[in-house]
Amino acid sequence: MMKIGPIELPIPFVQAGLAGYSDRAMRGVARRRGCPYAVTEALLDTIMLSGGLGLKKSIDIDDTDHPVAGQVIGSEAETVAPAAAILHERGYDVVDLNFACPVKKIKNKARGGHMLRDVERGHSILRAVRERLPTATLTVSLRQSFDGDEAADELIQLLDEAWRLGFAAARVHARSVEQRYLGPANWQTLKLLKQHYPSQTLLGSGDVFTAADAARMKRETGVDAVWIARGAIGNPWIFRDAAKLLEDPFTQLSPPTVPDQRAALQEHFDEAMKLHGEQLAGRRMRKQGIKYARFHPQAAEVKSDFIAVSSLADWRRTLDKWYSADIPGVWPADDAADEVNDQACNIA
Repeated sequence: MMKIGPIELPIPFVQAGLAGYSDRAMRGVARRRGCPYAVTEALLDTIMLSGGLGLKKSIDIDDTDHPVAGQVIGSEAETVAPAAAILHERGYDVVDLNFACPVKKIKNKARGGHMLRDVERGHSILRAVRERLPTATLTVSLRQSFDGDEAADELIQLLDEAWRLGFAAARVHARSVEQRYLGPANWQTLKLLKQHYPSQTLLGSGDVFTAADAARMKRETGVDAVWIARGAIGNPWIFRDAAKLLEDPFTQLSPPTVPDQRAALQEHFDEAMKLHGEQLAGRRMRKQGIKYARFHPQAAEVKSDFIAVSSLADWRRTLDKWYSADIPGVWPADDAADEVNDQACNIA
């Protein structure tokens, strides 16, 4: 049992926020298959403050969507703090400040991972959010450096201020900002950071594509929890599988059967329909279906049919065509989850 502030998690694996993927539908399907904690995609502070129906749909949560962290990204303390307050007031259990995404620098203003080049700006945002939300459970997401291959001094300065302000946890992605999502992640950085902050709650991310990766990161680095991003797309079973492998690394896992896959796909689409309506749900679920297809024995053909889906009728035909037989699934290639590449954070 590990904790993020007052929140106890039965297993040390969480679903990350992924732009265009990790909505309430994806979170719900994962929760019903063992995910104990999830994070929204990064929400831009200025868009949140402008309001509107689209915002309401994107941040609404229900009684089943807990514990959940709402993630906000921005460049100014005076806009990030009230945006964070919106999430807190809407019932999010945690507010996460995104200082990690390798977004473009806007004019002369840093946001996301660019905070590593403007530490004072980062400090001012951390302080403003804590002042606005003195009792809220707060966390911060960071990268190991801006352009180096190990933990930067700027990272330590931002972490130290977060701990001083009583932030409950920090997540560190073991790549630099300039790497984006390319090249190998440096898990040794995570191990050294955890040794440096033994009494703080540290989450690690980077190169977690399979349940085996997640369990291995936990064992090899000692982080308190593993943040599963691309590896969770189309694989809501990854959390329970990782927990089994953490308990016994020699456990022989079985891939989800085709009926198991159909149940997850149907749930996912039904939830997406309720949340987004048919047209948008169709677009979002097309790319989700492509990732689910990795576990089907005829993955290439199934993927091709999901690419062609444009309506609810297409979706149903695809499920009936490929997911009616009671047959075993298959394990995808270890690098299949990496196909998402650097689209995981695509804020304009």
